Amino acid sequence: MLRTRLATRADAKELLAIYAPYVTDTTITFEYEVPTELEFEERIESTLKDYPYIVAETEDGTIVGYAYAHRMRERRAYDWTVEASIYVDQQARGLGTGRVLYTALEKELRAQNIVNMAVCVTGKNQNSVDFHEHLGYQKVGAFENFGFKFGQWIDVIWLQKRISDPIEPQQFIPYSQLIGVMH
Repeated sequence: MLRTRLATRADAKELLAIYAPYVTDTTITFEYEVPTELEFEERIESTLKDYPYIVAETEDGTIVGYAYAHRMRERRAYDWTVEASIYVDQQARGLGTGRVLYTALEKELRAQNIVNMAVCVTGKNQNSVDFHEHLGYQKVGAFENFGFKFGQWIDVIWLQKRISDPIEPQQFIPYSQLIGVMH
């Protein structure tokens, strides 16, 4: 059984252990260098000011994945759209971690009045494309040969999902303002 909670700076080391193999061994992320633990702490803290950063853990408290959202673009018209990222421990696949994380993330984002979620998936990551489509995301575009890593050009695929459907959106609420109210 998995449970979710908000990430904290103290989770940085465990989250980094999940993320590092994606940096060093795959083209799933276009990051070249594994961030330091301090950099990861700062990423968590910075994200939580405006958006949720969720971890999934087993009953014994072992973190097996995480997901977070961040602003899609700077213009005001994008206030109701986020880009999401998700990483699951490669040894913990098949536990339903991704679904659990996205269910929690979408709930938190709806409370902020977010309407649209977008994800950017590298072209060599068909498992992620299939996973997102299974959760209701639709492919909306692709950029060919858009990123370069490990001596090769890699496509980027964009998918989106509408998580609420207001006639007119309500004011975006920064996540730091919701934490005290919701948790």
